[in-house]
Amino acid sequence: MKRIIALLLICSVALLSGCGRREGSPVPPAEADPPVEVTDESTGAAGQPAAGVLVRVAALKGPTAMGLVQLMDAAEDGELWGNDYDFSLAGSVDEITPRLVKGEVDIAMVPANLAAALHQNTGGGVWAIAVNTLGVLYLLERGESVTSAEDLRGRTILASGKGATPEIVLRHILVQSGIDPDRDVDIQWKSEHAECLAALLTTEGAVALLPQPFVTTARMKNPEVRVALDLNELWEALPRDGGPTALITGAAVVRAEFAQAHPEAVDAFLEDYARSVAWVNGNLPEAARRMEQYGIIGAEAAELAIPDCHIVCITGSEMREMLGAYLQVLYGQSPQSVGGALPGEEFYYVP
Repeated sequence: MKRIIALLLICSVALLSGCGRREGSPVPPAEADPPVEVTDESTGAAGQPAAGVLVRVAALKGPTAMGLVQLMDAAEDGELWGNDYDFSLAGSVDEITPRLVKGEVDIAMVPANLAAALHQNTGGGVWAIAVNTLGVLYLLERGESVTSAEDLRGRTILASGKGATPEIVLRHILVQSGIDPDRDVDIQWKSEHAECLAALLTTEGAVALLPQPFVTTARMKNPEVRVALDLNELWEALPRDGGPTALITGAAVVRAEFAQAHPEAVDAFLEDYARSVAWVNGNLPEAARRMEQYGIIGAEAAELAIPDCHIVCITGSEMREMLGAYLQVLYGQSPQSVGGALPGEEFYYVP
């Protein structure tokens, strides 16, 4: 129980709220592989999928769940061979974390820093299997006066997520760009994204730090607001000694006990998920429709937002290198954001 309470506290500082084959790289858009007829005795009838391991998957409603929609559909329609799936979507990490700890969920899509915190606070009972979402943070403004990090000097920056990953990422980018976050800008912390947007519309010369897909829905409601800076681009432009070259939002994690008992099921999930991510990135209108169907985001906003949500599936050694470097930056600024210590090699699922 103490561990669950600790995890819930960590959730309060988690980031907002993906998977090739083993040696992992972003999956290019592609159609899902066609079903293969199965005729062995385990199927019960020619052409019918064999019974597989039940994999219970949970995700947050937002970018970390968007890459799942084709897989969810395929599982519901009985089109998959290998695993059986049970999917659940949640509005906050507070809903997912206790279920994962208690063994009610096998695989979960969570903020990247929370993945590390879960590993620490379960005594190594949670492993990272993939990076599934890159950066989703953007700076918005009314007007066209901000085109580089230097243009932020002297500005008011409206943001939510104080003490959490948004603050850590923002401060790191500012410092590495030669801007003192405490003297050269005025960061005003708000309780939620909608409050940031409202303040942006009334504060002259201000910019607002917001995530996708909220950025897209906000711009649909307020056409005068534009994306001034993509934090992914700012992060990648930092000097190499300033940290990793990829900003990460979400990761897929697995219970270590489940992975040890069913490694083939984890591998099958990664392959199924890779196809789903590729399909989502290559079929925007239909993917958007399915996202609305599953209550993740409205179809109109989803179709516009998907390209800027940076949905990926990166596994294996590339995942280990990318996620490890990112967590190192977070740890350097706020050890508690990753559970108080950096995870060791055992954290990364790299067969």
